[in-house]
Amino acid sequence: MFVLASIRGDVANYLSDLFGVYIALILIHVLASFAFSFGLRPGYSRRLDVVLNFLRDVCEPYLRIFRKIIPGMGMMDFSPIIAIIVLGVVSTVVVSLVRG
Repeated sequence: MFVLASIRGDVANYLSDLFGVYIALILIHVLASFAFSFGLRPGYSRRLDVVLNFLRDVCEPYLRIFRKIIPGMGMMDFSPIIAIIVLGVVSTVVVSLVRG
């Protein structure tokens, strides 16, 4: 029985870390978008392009769900804030269910 509890704890920790990494990726994506909206235009770099495309490909499908629900207010987009809050709540619920 102790082995099963240990495995459940490991899976819960893994899921918690996975949700944390995804939240961090969303925050990095939002900060990069802010930097570009304020006029930061670095020279072309293949590595930077790969990183930005990765962030866009990973974050935009999830954020798009909230952009359909929450309209933008001028230049401000509040959908990432709501998306992170929802992800945090889902993370808490899922991890607590796995831990038992």
